[in-house]
Amino acid sequence: MLSDKMSQALNEQVNREMYSAYLYMSMSAHCNQTGLKGFANWFMVQYHEEMLHAMKIYAYIQRQGAQVKLAAIKAPPASFESPLGMFTQTLTHEQFITRSINDIMELAIAEKDHASQIFLEWYVTEQVEEEENDNDIIAQLKLIQDNPQGLMMLDRELAGRMTTVPTDFSKGIQSAMASAGA
Repeated sequence: MLSDKMSQALNEQVNREMYSAYLYMSMSAHCNQTGLKGFANWFMVQYHEEMLHAMKIYAYIQRQGAQVKLAAIKAPPASFESPLGMFTQTLTHEQFITRSINDIMELAIAEKDHASQIFLEWYVTEQVEEEENDNDIIAQLKLIQDNPQGLMMLDRELAGRMTTVPTDFSKGIQSAMASAGA
């Protein structure tokens, strides 16, 4: 069973993960509108990953006998200055999420909530990957600078990213994970 503090922290993290999905959906829409279909694809795949992150926490809260308390999701920006600006914002956001996960892990440690510690380990590892991916794309965008051919090559590369996480949670997270082979 989760303590009230842990339940509140996890519910807040559901909201942060949902905002992440919302932010990446907005970035995808912006990229589609500006003709960067590969970037749009990358951000839409990221949207699906963030939805999985939220749903895993949502299911964990319920499995622990606590109440899921959904909160309003703030509106993300609708336009962005450049692909580099978007990925810089993405990295900053993911660093915020990393700090949030770390704070919840510290709470789990302080409360000797071993189940939550084990559950959160996946998120700690996932955040390392998230920040690494963003840093890699930022480095490529800095190399490209104002070269439209380079931008188009990266756009084509990002178009190849595929969703590898479940996207249908109608029968629950466990069923979705099993169906996706995850």
